[in-house]
Amino acid sequence: MPPKIDQHYAVKFCVKLKKTFTQTQDMLKEAFGDDVMSRTQIYEWYKAFREGRENAEDEPRSGRPSTARTDENIDRVREFLNLDRPSSLREISQEMNLSYFVVQKIVTEELHMRKVCAKLVRKVLTAEQKEQRVQKSREVLDCVEADDEFLDSVISGDETWCYEYDPESKAQSSEWHTNASPRPKKARMSKSQVKTMLIVFFDSKGIVHKEFVPIGTTVNAAYYKEVLDRLRKRIARCRPHIVGKWTLHHDNAPAHNAFICTSYLAKHGTSVLPHPPYSPDVSPPDFFFYSLASKRA
Repeated sequence: MPPKIDQHYAVKFCVKLKKTFTQTQDMLKEAFGDDVMSRTQIYEWYKAFREGRENAEDEPRSGRPSTARTDENIDRVREFLNLDRPSSLREISQEMNLSYFVVQKIVTEELHMRKVCAKLVRKVLTAEQKEQRVQKSREVLDCVEADDEFLDSVISGDETWCYEYDPESKAQSSEWHTNASPRPKKARMSKSQVKTMLIVFFDSKGIVHKEFVPIGTTVNAAYYKEVLDRLRKRIARCRPHIVGKWTLHHDNAPAHNAFICTSYLAKHGTSVLPHPPYSPDVSPPDFFFYSLASKRA
């Protein structure tokens, strides 16, 4: 007899004798020992026979192809993923009529693919904005190639929020441990509600000017012009060798590009280093100052 079919007949026999499900299960355990069907299987067959089923054999099922990782199946899965990359392995197996484990092997071992989450960015750049990134980056590169000391006269600045308490990120709290040592734990905490805005300007030698924005003050064009005036006076005191030839680098915030600010810079002969649109990845304050300051805090 095929495997388990004898137990199917045994369940049918117990149903004919009007045995309860518990009695049927106990009798099968006693008769078949460790080879007995699971409780769920016994119940399904018991219920089916009580409802009038006569056939004790399994219903024929539409099987899947016995072939596994053939070149044809690999090509089919590749084409499917090219059209619908977010699909799960289970959805692919159902669509391709292949087993879940076959699809998993094809995707990971044959196609060498893995599921990757989308990287969140502030803005997806258009083709025109990408071209501007290239153009402006080339302008800076031309300046550096024309003068090896050009970057020494560049002063970069930006604003950032400083919190009374800013918890460490997961990467910042990492520690070296052996495999036998327990993993460190820390309570989940959120940033403090108390915060103030800090404006910092620095060059290759260090911080040139810094100031905290008074509480309740908005960094608009008028206020930023006053900041630039204080920055220019500070440069005259602590960087006298670059007075009249220093270059300002800041991002494209509305206050930075306001007419009152651009006019002030032009009046005093201060050139501005071009900054690509929506490009925080090329902003030195974000990656060389504020990230370091947060680690030291």
